[in-house]
Amino acid sequence: MFRLFLATLALGSMAAAPGLAQSPASSATPAVKASATPSGSATPGLAHSPSPEQLINSLTSADLQAAIGLLKANFAKPEVINETDLNRATLQGLMVRLGHGLMVLPEKADAAPAPVALFYGEILDNHIGYVRPGSLTSGNLQTMDKKLVEFSSKKIDGLIIDLRASYGDDFALAADFAKRFCAKGKTLFTLRKAGKQDRPFSSDRDPVFQGLIFILVDGDTAGGAEALASAVRGLNKALTIGQATAGSAVEYSDLSLPSGKILRVAVSEAAGSDGQALYPQGVKPDLPVEMLMVEKRQIFQMSVDRGMGPFVYETERPHFNEAALMAGTNPELESAEQRRSRTLERMPRDAVVQRALDLITSLEVYQKR
Repeated sequence: MFRLFLATLALGSMAAAPGLAQSPASSATPAVKASATPSGSATPGLAHSPSPEQLINSLTSADLQAAIGLLKANFAKPEVINETDLNRATLQGLMVRLGHGLMVLPEKADAAPAPVALFYGEILDNHIGYVRPGSLTSGNLQTMDKKLVEFSSKKIDGLIIDLRASYGDDFALAADFAKRFCAKGKTLFTLRKAGKQDRPFSSDRDPVFQGLIFILVDGDTAGGAEALASAVRGLNKALTIGQATAGSAVEYSDLSLPSGKILRVAVSEAAGSDGQALYPQGVKPDLPVEMLMVEKRQIFQMSVDRGMGPFVYETERPHFNEAALMAGTNPELESAEQRRSRTLERMPRDAVVQRALDLITSLEVYQKR
């Protein structure tokens, strides 16, 4: 019953929320069929032509070999159709098709170190825990453990795990993060490698928090963080909110090229507790909420000093009262001036966190009835 209410509530929020990504409703009008012309061809404009990608995918092996031969023999500048360019085009095409599964990187000495996103946590609305694990590092895990202990000493009704700045290529460490929220003995996720035995990751400890959990995700949620989101969602029945994750939950091998550059190849892929592979589709949110990446990153940067409150809550407007009259001040005029200042600052709003807070509040009202 509770899960049914949760699903209904989520669907209702999707319909009511401004800026929410929704699929267009299917039309009840029957599809128009192309009527044949006297010559037997379909009426122009009604038939949809296949895309270039669809045409390429429809070619057989013989078609592909013949196309290259014909191109070499007939192209206006045959000198540019050489083996090097053909191989380069092949690799480039594979990088497009395989997405996060294949990359070419500069020499290790020239490669810039990946930026580390720090952990952040606070209590919102006096009773809702908010944690942003940041990069999946051992240091951030220790900091998160301390924050969760702090939460346990207070009346926390729900927990928001914000993974929209989380990435990690260490799946064992990603499993350690997931263990804090998943039941002991459960398989969190599995790494699969062609021709090799699957490598499952299981929880060997009791969860730190067992209450209501919401997970925030988007395209910056990548690698091990996707496996983490999938584990908590599947085993703790947590609701995911935001946008689809990167679809890069894979384990890489860095292979050296003769020039010194690196060919990074996905050698294994992560599958969730339900057995579904996370590459390349990623984790799809239960409740889609659109938000500009640039605004989210700006909020994360400013929240370190200001907290998340200014980007979620509307400040209550002060009213003129007897105390202000005696003091010779006008709070309404002062508030208007402050609002103008905030407008000049162009403060962004975090619609994803706001949606999670709204759902937690609604569920609390339901449970108290």
